[in-house]
Amino acid sequence: MSAVLRKLNYRNTYLPSFDEHVYMLNSVFLRSIFGFPFKPEYSKRKKFSETRILGYSKEALYEVVARVEDYNKFLPACYKSVVTHRENEFIKAELEIGFPPMIVEKYTSHVTLIKPTLVTAKCFDGKLFRHLDTVWKFSEGLPNNSKSCTLQFRIDFEFHSELYSRLTHSIFDELVRQTVNSFLRRAEELYGRPSHSPITKH
Repeated sequence: MSAVLRKLNYRNTYLPSFDEHVYMLNSVFLRSIFGFPFKPEYSKRKKFSETRILGYSKEALYEVVARVEDYNKFLPACYKSVVTHRENEFIKAELEIGFPPMIVEKYTSHVTLIKPTLVTAKCFDGKLFRHLDTVWKFSEGLPNNSKSCTLQFRIDFEFHSELYSRLTHSIFDELVRQTVNSFLRRAEELYGRPSHSPITKH
């Protein structure tokens, strides 16, 4: 059975703003401090994956994702992104993420780059995440369109802190989608408007 395609314009799709996410997370944090109960049904391990056909070449989107040192310029929850080591297809970076004033944490990301088709990132320092695996795969997009590619995105992570897991449980998917859309807005800043509207594959 062929994949069902649905057009999704990231510029016109409503997602809660960063300030709204901060408000929601801080509200949940305060409720936890004062003893208000959480819903018990949640998984500490979070997974998300999606496939989109996008109006940029795989080379262009690869460059946006591979430049970890620029993340703090366009990712709303990233306050610091510094590459501390670079060797061939491997880089190590220190990132600071959070939802101030309640949550601000640092972690080290080990990134593997295979130009222009793959970017993977893993967290090994063990302070913030029990594990964190992120995969960006870029392949051919629409036929006869050099400015089109297929993005396969996957993230799998688990916080060490049960509190952080509870804080992000209800808005996890929205946070991830907003993050992916931030990369697309960055691509538009650097390369102009996409050649076609995004298409989500199911």
